[in-house]
Amino acid sequence: MANDNKNGKMTVEEAGRKGGEATAKNHDKEFYQEIGKKGGEATSENHDHEFYEEIGRKGGEARNNNDND
Repeated sequence: MANDNKNGKMTVEEAGRKGGEATAKNHDKEFYQEIGKKGGEATSENHDHEFYEEIGRKGGEARNNNDND
């Protein structure tokens, strides 16, 4: 990918992509399952029932909008 930054540094997007690729090379499926589990547990500790209702509603709306395309 070309470096679009005029000062010769990589862009945030490029750094993120490179970091994601390196992580994927160094870790397996179980790693991603474990961090997903930890993230889900942390989310449930920090949010209430209404939070999950809201994200469920938004997900349903997004799905319905994509089905109409």
